[in-house]
Amino acid sequence: MQRIKVLFLDRDGTINQDTGSYISSKEQLVLIDRADEAIALAKSAGFRIVIVSNQAGIARGIATREQVEEVNRYLNALLSAKGAGFDRCYYCPFHPEYPHPEYDRFADFRKPATGMVEQAINEFLEEGLIVDRKASFFVGDKTLDVECALRAGLRPLLVRTGHNEEKLCVERNIIPEYVADDLYHAVTEHILASS
Repeated sequence: MQRIKVLFLDRDGTINQDTGSYISSKEQLVLIDRADEAIALAKSAGFRIVIVSNQAGIARGIATREQVEEVNRYLNALLSAKGAGFDRCYYCPFHPEYPHPEYDRFADFRKPATGMVEQAINEFLEEGLIVDRKASFFVGDKTLDVECALRAGLRPLLVRTGHNEEKLCVERNIIPEYVADDLYHAVTEHILASS
């Protein structure tokens, strides 16, 4: 069994710009400055890259699973061009206010619940890889990303891009290990410096 460290990443607002509405086509996907560089640096430092994103637009009927998967494929192609492709990608179609017979079973996957993180860890384990949670990070732009990381025993970082919920984290006492201006600074100033 090999031990690995993972960089878990939120998608919208962390890697690509949060447009304020659901991204349902690749034309709407715009990378945040140097996000691809940041991921490439983490990969070359030995991190596996896993994306975990809530995509409740599916339950709400705003986007289809196919559209979300197409956007994720396009994102991986963009990142791969810079040596920053992801190893795994998970998304949660569920939304508590929009019950749906097909998606309600994913309730435990919607962040801040840890379903997507646990699924990734279990799937790595099936490949003979043990995720070292204490050496693994989770970067996102929302309080729920920080909370998900804490619940899963990962090291949480908040970025000021996207929703930048720095104040909300303090109000709710859900405190990240580090707050960075963006993903590039999160990786260069903190993750690489402390791993």
